[in-house]
Amino acid sequence: MKELLKELILIDSSTRDGANQAVEFCRQWLIEHQLKPSLIENNGYKMLVCEIGEGDKTIVFNGHVDVVSGKKEQFVPVERDGKIYARGAADMKAGVAAMMVAMKELRNQKPGVKIQLQIVSDEEIGGMNCTGYLVENGYRGDFVICSEPTQLGIALQAKGVLRLEVEVTGKSAHGSRPWEGENAIVKAYRVYEKLLELPFTKESSDFYESPSVNLAIISGGEVFNKVPDRCEMSLDIRYLPGQNPDSIIQEIESIAEGKVTVGLKGIPVATKQDDPFITQLKPVLERHNDGEAAIFGQHGAADTQFFAVHGIPAIEFGPIGANWHGDDEYVELESMEKYKDILIDYIKSY
Repeated sequence: MKELLKELILIDSSTRDGANQAVEFCRQWLIEHQLKPSLIENNGYKMLVCEIGEGDKTIVFNGHVDVVSGKKEQFVPVERDGKIYARGAADMKAGVAAMMVAMKELRNQKPGVKIQLQIVSDEEIGGMNCTGYLVENGYRGDFVICSEPTQLGIALQAKGVLRLEVEVTGKSAHGSRPWEGENAIVKAYRVYEKLLELPFTKESSDFYESPSVNLAIISGGEVFNKVPDRCEMSLDIRYLPGQNPDSIIQEIESIAEGKVTVGLKGIPVATKQDDPFITQLKPVLERHNDGEAAIFGQHGAADTQFFAVHGIPAIEFGPIGANWHGDDEYVELESMEKYKDILIDYIKSY
């Protein structure tokens, strides 16, 4: 499995072509191990689906092989102190490799459920072309495990995503006489400060102290000697399960003093702790961890969101690693092996 991971890492999958190449590599590996993957393409993005097992229920193993950009040397895996350092080692080629090996080891064991492996190539840019496409075309299953790095904990929930632009207008004037104008940048920032005090920002839940609001981009002004008469703020809001995004938008519109344009609205994931798939996974995980399973909520979004739209319980659950999207990304090899064994024992529990 370690060698499989290293081969996957050597493929620079930070571009569409590279990610497609990684999917093709996974397909060939599965074929060489007596599995029968189907290759699917949508809008130039490749993905594969491979199914084994039998039964009334289908458990989906979902993983992505695309990665964020990195330095050239990050695509050469370095093994040190029981870890592999590389771009994509944790996020999430280790999880994908473990799922592939689990499929290989389960292929002749006839578990009491179907397992559907999905390997996709566009999660880092939103997932609409691959997992979103698969879900809308019936590849849904009854329970979904996305092998994002979670330190071998179960991420039951994920915040929803709301990306919007707020356009604020002012009045231009000569830069030497700013009192004769109305500075749109200053006005926009005051709107932002009001936004941080809106009721939706003060709400909390079991896993989260509050939603998050990121002022990602602010653009306005043209030259030094002119009071800017227009400013646009780009906001990335991660809202809680149970919150209504339309109500959040209405709250923002009430203080915006300008046009609000919604660019993206992604729903939260809110899988229940007492869901039967979770109550069956938890003791398996605790046996391997020799202790209580960590259960938490993620701040960011993953491909679990596409299943949540249809009410399908989905979790993020994967090996131990750190610094994904950073310079020193790594995965712990022992956790990768343990993760594979947990997946196999979980499937066998059916």
